[in-house]
Amino acid sequence: MRKPVRKVVFPVAGLGTRFLPATKAIPKEMLPLVDRPLLQHAVEEARAAGIEDFVFVTGRSKRAIEDHFDADTELNRTLEERGKMDALEEVRHSEIAPGRCFYTRQQVPLGLGHAVWCARALIGNDPFAIVLPDDFVQGKTPCLKQMVEAYEEVGGNVVAVVDVPRERTSSYGILDVEKDDGRLATVRGLVEKPKPADAPSTLSIIGRYILQPEIFDHLEKQQRGAGNEIQLTDAMANLIGNQPFHGLRFEGTRYDCGDKVGFIEATLAHALNRPDMADKVREMLRKYC
Repeated sequence: MRKPVRKVVFPVAGLGTRFLPATKAIPKEMLPLVDRPLLQHAVEEARAAGIEDFVFVTGRSKRAIEDHFDADTELNRTLEERGKMDALEEVRHSEIAPGRCFYTRQQVPLGLGHAVWCARALIGNDPFAIVLPDDFVQGKTPCLKQMVEAYEEVGGNVVAVVDVPRERTSSYGILDVEKDDGRLATVRGLVEKPKPADAPSTLSIIGRYILQPEIFDHLEKQQRGAGNEIQLTDAMANLIGNQPFHGLRFEGTRYDCGDKVGFIEATLAHALNRPDMADKVREMLRKYC
């Protein structure tokens, strides 16, 4: 039987330079889509997929992340005393249970592969998910839940993929595909940020992964790749041929919240998907469109 996926890693040590000066004192991952931080949306997606243990790879000036997912007894008591039960429920929903939330630091910014490697002791010998909060995915079924269901079918390693314009392949990890049934693509190779002319396909990996713990054997070598960083894509490529490896075309829409315009679009999409505010947002938009 396959080991179930019960652990997730959130690499959240970045400086958020594209959103300065907002991110000078506030972690980029704590910028809100309406009333919930990006990172809370990611945590809720992981919960919906059956994740039980949450590992955050942080850096300096990320204390707000720890505080957000902790219990604030004074705030909870104040809300209860004032009868603000709806707000109290929302706050408690943001808390992660004791013994299920773990933090480790990436002291030096050496790339995504290095950030994931920093979580190795907390993952151990279990399969695990990786969620990048910059990628907000909206759909009827949470993206990671779809991936867990695919993992239960095929095992091994599963990455979420989308088709990108060929001229943009140099910004992504791209799949070299052996077979493709329109939903699951069997992967025979991975290329990190290839030039458009050299890209083996236009299937791009986004910020959702399910990986086997053997990935740490390759990350342990600390080999530098594109951008002189330790690339997760390079380590994943070494798993191909030894373990099943698939790309999943998930159902839903991905928004790049690492980009300012993408962040605005994600905020609007999320607001328009909420019954409590969709009509008012549409009315507001008519003033500008």
